[in-house]
Amino acid sequence: MIREPAVAGQFYELSPSRLSNQVDDYIETGAEKEYALGVVSPHAGLMYSGRVAGATYSRISFPRTFILLGPNHTGLGSPVSMMSAGAWKMPTGQVQIDEELAGRIKNHSESISEVVSEDSQAHQMEHSLEVQLPFILHYSSQAAIVPVTMMSASLDTCRAFGEALADIIQNTEYKVTIIASSDMSHYETDSAAREKDRMAIDRIAALDPEGLYRTVRDERISMCGVIPVTTMLFAVNTLGAKEAVLVRYMTSGEISGDLDYVVGYAGMLIK
Repeated sequence: MIREPAVAGQFYELSPSRLSNQVDDYIETGAEKEYALGVVSPHAGLMYSGRVAGATYSRISFPRTFILLGPNHTGLGSPVSMMSAGAWKMPTGQVQIDEELAGRIKNHSESISEVVSEDSQAHQMEHSLEVQLPFILHYSSQAAIVPVTMMSASLDTCRAFGEALADIIQNTEYKVTIIASSDMSHYETDSAAREKDRMAIDRIAALDPEGLYRTVRDERISMCGVIPVTTMLFAVNTLGAKEAVLVRYMTSGEISGDLDYVVGYAGMLIK
């Protein structure tokens, strides 16, 4: 199955040449690259979050495959939905799904097969993973993906799925990076968003999935991708992560000028 773009011309430029130019404006040439076990990357329209995403992707030494974990904004499909075959089409190219790795995730264990559903419907109109692809395609037309959306999950489910991903990655002969797609606070004042987002970023920097999950809940931080990021943190901890680095943080107010009603964006690398 070929998954067609859902938000081309809305979240990013529709024309291949204009999209290439748009991505060029956001990447940082000459940035030192290193392999990352995990990544946090935003997913708003590129005019707002592109500088954060571009700075983050500019620092990644690309693996063969990215496991993409993103929130499900549409409510379609199963709570945890994977598309395990085919390709995702974009204006600037096509990204293949790593069908072998997706199959290993799907068949890893009975407990995980009960969590993750094979479900393309959840991906058809969802933007959180799609907006990662212009940056991936900019650097590599060969990198593959395994796309997974997560609508809701308990802390125990995040732990079980994350640890299962780690086990699969540890037994894979090629490099894999987990990208957790998330924006931070939504529709707060700029000062409130920065204060709340710092609490969440501090928990990610501490490699503390339980702390992130509970802080977002207790402080009512409207971080849409907390489930994907929590899952990714459980995975990278099992893989032996040593540190998490904040690459860039900004809010939409820096672009729009409206500081009363902003969304926050963070880009982070976990090594």
